[in-house]
Amino acid sequence: MTAIDSMTDTAMATTSLLRFATAGSVDDGKSTLVGRLLHDSKSVLADQLEAVEDASRRRGQETPDLALLTDGLRAEREQGITIDVAYRYFATPRRRFILADTPGHVQYTRNMVTGASTAELAVVLVDARNGVVEQTRRHAAVAALLRVPHVVLAVNKMDLVDYAEPVFAAIAAEFTAYAASLGIPDVTAIPISALAGDNVVEPSAHMDWYGGPTVLEHLETVPTGHDPSTDPARFPVQYVIRPQSAEHPDYRGYAGQIASGVLRVGEPVTVLPSGRTSTIAGIDALGRSTDIAWAPQSVTVTLTDDIDVSRGDTIAPTTGAPQVTQDVEATVCHVADRPLAPGQRVLLKHTTRTVKAIVKAIPSRLTLDDLSQHPDPGQLTANDIGRITLRTAEPLALDTYADSRHTGSFLLIDPADGTTLAAGMAGEAFGGSRGGIGRCAGR
Repeated sequence: MTAIDSMTDTAMATTSLLRFATAGSVDDGKSTLVGRLLHDSKSVLADQLEAVEDASRRRGQETPDLALLTDGLRAEREQGITIDVAYRYFATPRRRFILADTPGHVQYTRNMVTGASTAELAVVLVDARNGVVEQTRRHAAVAALLRVPHVVLAVNKMDLVDYAEPVFAAIAAEFTAYAASLGIPDVTAIPISALAGDNVVEPSAHMDWYGGPTVLEHLETVPTGHDPSTDPARFPVQYVIRPQSAEHPDYRGYAGQIASGVLRVGEPVTVLPSGRTSTIAGIDALGRSTDIAWAPQSVTVTLTDDIDVSRGDTIAPTTGAPQVTQDVEATVCHVADRPLAPGQRVLLKHTTRTVKAIVKAIPSRLTLDDLSQHPDPGQLTANDIGRITLRTAEPLALDTYADSRHTGSFLLIDPADGTTLAAGMAGEAFGGSRGGIGRCAGR
């Protein structure tokens, strides 16, 4: 039995969804792997496959170039590279998938951040001929920063090294050691040939020395999610419902999506950042009243007290509520072409709340090659990852990213034109405490 007694087996089955991202250096075969997954799992429509076959024949290729199933931009097809994140949706009898095929070029690292930010698993490809390279380490570090819980090392192009086990073993050992230094908790190494289909969907006849799962088998069986009752509940208010009807003259409900944890009727709660307290009087989900709801359900909550609650507030259990802060220390991935510098005024968007903020300092920039810190860089430019300190105009109910990927993350936005400047993760870059606000200072 789970801690959530009202979760039926059927309800749990509908959540059998895995979000995963592919990453790796240029020409390691990410798009070909994705195409092979879609093709061999019978997830490609006939007209899509026909279009790829036609495009391949025009190039003089006898077999379909499966990378064209994901490289949809004209510039991507002309250059033979992935530029933007390509999302694909497919399913097998065992699980549904949302896949983000991310670019390999250094200048598109920010796109990899976008694709991996919601992923539960990252597939990092390595060319068996080249081994672990700088961009491999970069993408592994980004996966660690974003707290992606599962990583698959797919050693590709094994057909070009005669399917040699020692080549695979050496690459797997090097990558696993590096991943351990980053704090990545789970690494699974699989030798594959995306072009030939070895160990992607079907087991390889050329690598009888490998007894592990294929890529698809691992994707279908890797644990996803966890018991929501183990997380502290966080409910960012998106909308206040006041019907003003004769039937419900005093109704006041707070609508939104539960970011984490479980809400229960009768539970004492605190509204942040105001600090006012009340008790959950009712929960409506899908038009029905319920005594319990869990992340990521969208619900409407009513309270026993008529207190001031508005969009951007967070409702949390009084026991275990997050600290409220205006001083934020965080790691950010800079995604804009314009630099980010101390003294710059920005908007900080956290859950449903957007506040003004100022960049107080940029203490360091992360060198992903060896994970060293370059002190006082002066500014962050596109694709840089660095530590920053911020002062917000209004207090925020902010968790550390290590405790919650949902309520420990935020965006920095240019107030002049609404451009996204950086994706932020509150608290320590690697490691960090697993309880409390970490290095986000309270008021």
